[in-house]
Amino acid sequence: MLIVALTGGIGAGKSHVAKYFHQLGSYVFDADQLARAAIERGSKGFDEVVTTFGDQILKDGDIDRRKLGEIIFADPTVKANLESIIHPEVKRLFEEAKKSLPLDAVVIYEIPLLVESKSGDRFDYSITVEADVETRTKRLKERGLATHEIVGRMAAQASREERVSYCDLVIENDGDQDSLLRQVEEIWQSVILPLAKNHGK
Repeated sequence: MLIVALTGGIGAGKSHVAKYFHQLGSYVFDADQLARAAIERGSKGFDEVVTTFGDQILKDGDIDRRKLGEIIFADPTVKANLESIIHPEVKRLFEEAKKSLPLDAVVIYEIPLLVESKSGDRFDYSITVEADVETRTKRLKERGLATHEIVGRMAAQASREERVSYCDLVIENDGDQDSLLRQVEEIWQSVILPLAKNHGK
């Protein structure tokens, strides 16, 4: 099984790249989705987060992720506390999910905090998706984020330079979707499939 980490700054277009890899035949997992599952009501993670942060983060009995996000992005120490609860559970959920996959599967693991969590050694190969700050800001505003939220979240992530130096390959996503799809198809044919073929030999 070949496991490829896919990272990039917020708004760079990781999800589009993951979708194209999926269309080409890979299995895709999203660390953010697993993180949400890790703190769903009824889970051990839910209980730990509520105990740590209090009822202020609850809305209609569920964790208000927007409120929680505002709290953690304002204080790195608090953010580290949350990650110490969520990250081990996310890892466990991913290991469980892998058990149901074919042994020769190509897995794309979308992980925004690859550099920050220093988890590159968990993967066989790593790709970062990059775009200039103006393009990313425009995309995030279209998603409904306010300027101060965008600035805060970008500042909380590793820099472009850190991601590029950490990863094996860079996808530049400043153009249109057709251009992005062509890049992904080329990488699939010339990089991913040969890696998968030679993996485990």
